[in-house]
Amino acid sequence: MPELPEVETVARGLDKRVAGDVIDSVWLGEKPEPLKSPANEIVAVLERSRIARVRRVGKHIVVDLERMPRNGKGKAHPHGQWIIHLGMTGRVQVAQPKDELLKHTHAVLKLKSGRELRFVDPRRFGRLAVVRLDAKMPAGFAAPGDEPLLADAGRFIELFRKRKTPIKSALLNQGLLSGVGNIYADESLFRAGIRPRRRASTLTRDDLCRLHAALKEVLNEAIALGGSSVSDYVDADGREGFFQLQHRVYGREGEPCLVCETPIKRIVIAGRSSHYCPHCQR
Repeated sequence: MPELPEVETVARGLDKRVAGDVIDSVWLGEKPEPLKSPANEIVAVLERSRIARVRRVGKHIVVDLERMPRNGKGKAHPHGQWIIHLGMTGRVQVAQPKDELLKHTHAVLKLKSGRELRFVDPRRFGRLAVVRLDAKMPAGFAAPGDEPLLADAGRFIELFRKRKTPIKSALLNQGLLSGVGNIYADESLFRAGIRPRRRASTLTRDDLCRLHAALKEVLNEAIALGGSSVSDYVDADGREGFFQLQHRVYGREGEPCLVCETPIKRIVIAGRSSHYCPHCQR
């Protein structure tokens, strides 16, 4: 499943390519699974809206939408949001009308520029929703937890120091930090020298400070390299990421640690695979 760096990469790519364009019409496929909002509501919010910007919130892509006043005069005003969760295999493509329509395409947005935005998801775990900006939801969609790239060390320590769950499970708790997934939790714990099974409450202040710094370092490096393509992930231009070439523990079970040459171990914590070095991580 795409994690924070992959979603950030896709959102940045889409923002560069479609911000300022207008959605003329919307086609939705017949499969109900991808639609978290009713189909008619998705169409009503999206059609005739201008794409103000595309950004990431947690593991979601948020497309901010504007509408012109009814008289066509004055400035556009915030109107709604298109919320995209990529699931396991979802992708958002900027395409030309003549491009082949892939079998598992669930949404096509025709843009005033002549291009199309297409949501493709073979396994149908992705989700599409819309939010209207009104008195009930003036700020729109929000992630349940803190933003990992913005939380300072003090806030990070506050989030984790009393948690009795394994630190790996705590890092994956989207109600604490929104966006961190399996790959980047494993890589961050390795750089911080902390075993994934350690209970968060046993970590010292110094441990948590190291982990905070390692997490930000790993996430920023992964964003710079376009994310990790370990399954179906590609960016908005259809390109794979390169951070998988920098993985030090994730997916390397049995291979020698790149620091000490001890074989990397794999364990399961709360149903999720965790990779670590028995020598470098304590």
